[in-house]
Amino acid sequence: MHSTQYVVRPLVEAHLDAMLLIEHAAHSHPWSLANLADCFGRLHYGAGLFLQQAGGPDALVGFFLMQQVIDEASLLDICVDPKFQGQGLGRLLMKQLIDEAVNRDAAVIMLEVRASNVGAIHLYQSLGIIEVSRRKNYYQSQTGYEDAILMDLTFN
Repeated sequence: MHSTQYVVRPLVEAHLDAMLLIEHAAHSHPWSLANLADCFGRLHYGAGLFLQQAGGPDALVGFFLMQQVIDEASLLDICVDPKFQGQGLGRLLMKQLIDEAVNRDAAVIMLEVRASNVGAIHLYQSLGIIEVSRRKNYYQSQTGYEDAILMDLTFN
């Protein structure tokens, strides 16, 4: 029996097509290729979670994108291929994001999440990320609009 091996590596623009496929599979209102490509600027950092495959190239199964301005890091997008969800990979990516922000001397990580995304909210809360505000009717949804919950993790 072989154990599944994952590795986290920085994303490069060559990963954009694979990122787009995951984005469209995982999100009801996915980002466009142009939106994803915009996250490769000087203030941005992205990491991919790759499934190591014997005898073949590693397969991208999830990623996060963050932006940091001075000491404020913002989670822009996090995504795990639905075929790989429920295995703790989102938590693994979030821990990597937190480590990266700390290594870059961030004082805070900020994010927003759809109010209906209960699984993500519970994950964030379990990592010490707390709700600080809401944006009413911010996200388009299947039935109209829903709130964005603004959450922060502040480092001392």
